[in-house]
Amino acid sequence: MTDTAHQFQADLAALAFLVDAGLDIAIGSEPTDRLKPPPEPERTPRATAAPSEPQPRPQMPPTRQVIRQESDEVVSERQAAITAQQLAAQCSDLTALRQALEGFQGLAIRETATQLVFADGNPDADVMLIGEAPGRDEDRIGRPFVGESGKLLDRMLAAIGLDRQSVYITNTVLWRPPGNRKPTPSEVTAMLPFLVRHIELVAPKLLLLTGGSALGALFDFEARITRERGRWRDYPAQAGPIPALPMFHPAYLLRQPALKRQAWADLLSFRQKLDELGIATRKG
Repeated sequence: MTDTAHQFQADLAALAFLVDAGLDIAIGSEPTDRLKPPPEPERTPRATAAPSEPQPRPQMPPTRQVIRQESDEVVSERQAAITAQQLAAQCSDLTALRQALEGFQGLAIRETATQLVFADGNPDADVMLIGEAPGRDEDRIGRPFVGESGKLLDRMLAAIGLDRQSVYITNTVLWRPPGNRKPTPSEVTAMLPFLVRHIELVAPKLLLLTGGSALGALFDFEARITRERGRWRDYPAQAGPIPALPMFHPAYLLRQPALKRQAWADLLSFRQKLDELGIATRKG
């Protein structure tokens, strides 16, 4: 067999192997240099883009409107406090104070509340108890400290020889906040002139402040009841300083029964002050 025939047989065998392996497309008859750099792309003239319509400018957030709204709220809160001050100053007795509160429109929460919850107990008592705000039961009945927290308060007072005839009871805010939430600082501030006048008209010899709202309203909004409870303070009334004792609110004690021991210590301190001042447990 000649060399040419032998080469032909070898090539045919190789081709048969490739076909059996699945190769059925011929790539090319000439070898390809894979290391050769690719040719530069052919430059084509750029098409002239059709003029597009001007896009609208993005709207900036309405910062001025937000600032104006916040400013209006601040002005409204300030005006509410001024109005409360003017109304409270004109009240010569508790009846006039209640009527002024009935006509006061400075708090939005009165729109969601059922009624004004003014006070309970003996207005001639030497002890004035100030709570936080009405809850659901108080809003329904119209008296402060009823329901479960009221029952606990009655037991706490009884433990030191007091009852609702020997104390006068009110709240810092006299309408129920929605959802029984805590009163906001602006709500407390709006009601403060009425609370101050309330204290002046009752003229108690001792103040029992239950909860952080009463403590914050009369002394310091930054004060924490968890730190300040059990510490006597002097409330600067017009007729002279009135000893005031902050303690936990009965509703808080229902949620945190382990704190009743601290509350009992505060009650014993209050009882001791009653004895020091010679205040009778009942009056009138």
